[in-house]
Amino acid sequence: MEPRNQTGVSEFFLLGLTTDPEMQPLFFNIFLIMYLVIILGNLLIILAVTSDSHLHTPMYFFLSNLSFTDIGLSTTVIPKMLLNIQTQKKSITYIGCLIQTCAVIVFASFENCLLAIMAYDRYVAICCPLRYSVIINPRLCGMLILFSLFTSIVNGQIHSLMLLKLSFCRHLELPHFFCEIAQVIKLACSNTLINDILLYVINFMYAGIPLCGIIFSYVKIVSSILKMPSAGKYKAFSTCGSHLSVVSLFYGTGFGVYITSAFTHSPRKIGVASVMYSVVPQMINPFIYSLRNRDIKASLRKFISRVPCVH
Repeated sequence: MEPRNQTGVSEFFLLGLTTDPEMQPLFFNIFLIMYLVIILGNLLIILAVTSDSHLHTPMYFFLSNLSFTDIGLSTTVIPKMLLNIQTQKKSITYIGCLIQTCAVIVFASFENCLLAIMAYDRYVAICCPLRYSVIINPRLCGMLILFSLFTSIVNGQIHSLMLLKLSFCRHLELPHFFCEIAQVIKLACSNTLINDILLYVINFMYAGIPLCGIIFSYVKIVSSILKMPSAGKYKAFSTCGSHLSVVSLFYGTGFGVYITSAFTHSPRKIGVASVMYSVVPQMINPFIYSLRNRDIKASLRKFISRVPCVH
């Protein structure tokens, strides 16, 4: 195969999860339902938090940002896949692929940061309850969100600029349902050593460091809870239950994709595994927070009761 300069690349081809025409309608319906659940569930969380003054606290401020991130990540990958299935086209423009890659990295990095921030919030609330309002003040909350968003955007831009320097071969088929950066790099004919190193280093920074912070926070939280009277232990654990469930789901599926890619040479299986971190957590997160959180359930009931019925 002859290398082709990146400026000559017009489009990539997303092969999706299956090439079986009979399976396409099934996948379309499944992912359409999942996408609608993601949008509706996370929008309800955002509306519940913004409409109820009782939920104007740091914990729910971070939660609404998490819901926004889940909507952004799923919107980056699912609509394009649905469009390709519906139109029987598999192409995505070169610029479109770069934009999608950048957006996925931005939202995934931001979600990592948010989960670490939420763990820190729970650590302060349980380990330093008397100083909580002083430490987790509105200014700090805003700065944490802005800093996380800024660094996530920078992360996405760095990867996009590095992809622009690559030359690609004529075979531009991605065995995936979106432009996943590792798969895009594999299509390059030029030297990708710097890209690979950068990918692993930044992945450690945006996944490993937040995860270490989450683990450290929960070690301190568990240590503090064990010293509490029995009556206060359940309440303390319940405030962390939803976040722990989301963390376990997000990082569990992420590591599942990593393990799958390490032990299998089937790109198709890697693509299927990627659904587990790019779609499934975003769909389940609203259920975790709405079903386990009495404040959210109460706020949702009040919000829905205020919505006028159309006769």
